[in-house]
Amino acid sequence: MSSLDKFHDLVAQGLQENSLINTPKELYEPMDYILNIGGKRIRPVIVLLGADLFDGDLQQVIKPSLAVEFFHNFSLMHDDIMDDAPLRRGKTTVHEQYGVNTAILSGDALLIRSYEMLEDLEPELFKKVTKLFTKTAKELCEGQQWDINFETQTNVSYEDYIKMISFKTGVLVGASLQIGALIAGAKEEDAELIYQYGLNLGIAYQLKDDYLDVFGNLEHLGKKHAGDIYENKKTILYISALEAANKEERDELLFWYNMNTDNIDKVYAVEKIFRKLNVNKKLSTLIREYTNKAHQYLDKIDVADDKKVYLRELSELLIDRQG
Repeated sequence: MSSLDKFHDLVAQGLQENSLINTPKELYEPMDYILNIGGKRIRPVIVLLGADLFDGDLQQVIKPSLAVEFFHNFSLMHDDIMDDAPLRRGKTTVHEQYGVNTAILSGDALLIRSYEMLEDLEPELFKKVTKLFTKTAKELCEGQQWDINFETQTNVSYEDYIKMISFKTGVLVGASLQIGALIAGAKEEDAELIYQYGLNLGIAYQLKDDYLDVFGNLEHLGKKHAGDIYENKKTILYISALEAANKEERDELLFWYNMNTDNIDKVYAVEKIFRKLNVNKKLSTLIREYTNKAHQYLDKIDVADDKKVYLRELSELLIDRQG
């Protein structure tokens, strides 16, 4: 049993008390579907952890934690449409199950529902949290657009990629922790430190996702193996490989990434180049660097070390996972 289970239980309780079952069912059923197809519900737990670190009232934080969960799942519904993804968490994606138009509208409704979850906050706190929430939502959209741009962009630098995943993944982890901290009444300096902890942990988490997409345990993935390679996504593995490749390796890599095919030979060939150039090992080192950077921010937060145990467990959960 994980020591984080009590936070998961609070999230489950909150979801039950704020059920999305309503009419018309054609609108609400897809919203309920994506929330119940096996997600780990890490982000709402992170909001609770941010509040718990500063001895906040967790009952006051449940609805704001659901705001983050609803927003995250809204973004997944729309991302899956853009990527034409068949699977999410090992199950049929919403647009495949219910149709594209329904998935778009249900996603929009889930976004609106996320803001509704913030309405119980006191006026000054509501203003602070909503401002952060909106800023984060805007940054996620910017990150998603950069990700789309990379598909047709010839050269993507390491800095470009880190900025993209910072916005697409890191800012939501950071904001989730900071929302919890703000509601708990944390000092401004500590609220910023916990944001930076989450931002860097989120970057490490996305880098681990890139790693697992190609080198992860197939039983744990819950999505198409090597989907990034099939979709010609210029992940950090691809960027690092291009930098390290000789002319022959570079030409072969570009050949495969200019081809839209589900041919398994493409995956084998690209993975072989990745391993030959040791980019999988380089990525493992980079993941550890960002994790350590996150912990440096955590160490600076002005609370007792024993209060930070849950956040250290969170780091292990996100970074040491196999799927």
